[in-house]
Amino acid sequence: MTKAPAATDHPAGDPADQGADQGAGQGASQSAGRGEDASPRPRNRRGQGLLLREEIVRAATALIVRTGSDQAVTLRSVAREVGIAAPSIYAHFADRDAIVEAVVLEAVAQLHRAITTAVAAYEDPVDSLLAGCAAYVDFGVREPARYRVLFVRSHPRPEAPAAETPGSRQGLDAFQLLVDNLEACVDAGRSSSTDPFADAVGIWTALHGQVTLRADLPGFPWPPTDIVERMTRSLGRIDA
Repeated sequence: MTKAPAATDHPAGDPADQGADQGAGQGASQSAGRGEDASPRPRNRRGQGLLLREEIVRAATALIVRTGSDQAVTLRSVAREVGIAAPSIYAHFADRDAIVEAVVLEAVAQLHRAITTAVAAYEDPVDSLLAGCAAYVDFGVREPARYRVLFVRSHPRPEAPAAETPGSRQGLDAFQLLVDNLEACVDAGRSSSTDPFADAVGIWTALHGQVTLRADLPGFPWPPTDIVERMTRSLGRIDA
């Protein structure tokens, strides 16, 4: 299904956007843009460029969280959030898509850390598997906007293969952790799965459905979140 284009400052290829790009790094352009796009912000001291990059990512994340979509992320909206001129962003990001990609990478890294930490807390393979799945759902429920942007972005890059899209490597690592956990259950004689990869796909699909449906249908009489354990045990063919 074709998605509606995100709200941007200028259409793709618009001369005004190109002009802003050409003016990036030029003091005169930044000074002129500051009064229109943002309130004055103290200039970072030499060596603090990384701090500004982090502020830009935090600002974009805040916009996504507040609105529930990355469509709110434009060069001007991020610049206003940070308190800088829009052309200043070009020193750190090529365009708004690059900013959203940075938000995605940060979110998937946090999700992966949460799962890894949860899994490492248990020696029993079944407990470890259940903890990892619970951590996945917990992240999605607590951070619905950041979770959604991992899968739905308004400005995809069609020229990039799916395996090379932002966060794909980290996402595959997180999924492989699920496969490894299920295989550990099989090796311990706790699961009757004969195809851990396929069964892990089934578990992931169910977890994703839990997160997205709970976000989209908050009024539905959802059962307690312990249903995640029931689904994981069933789909993972965990023996009683």
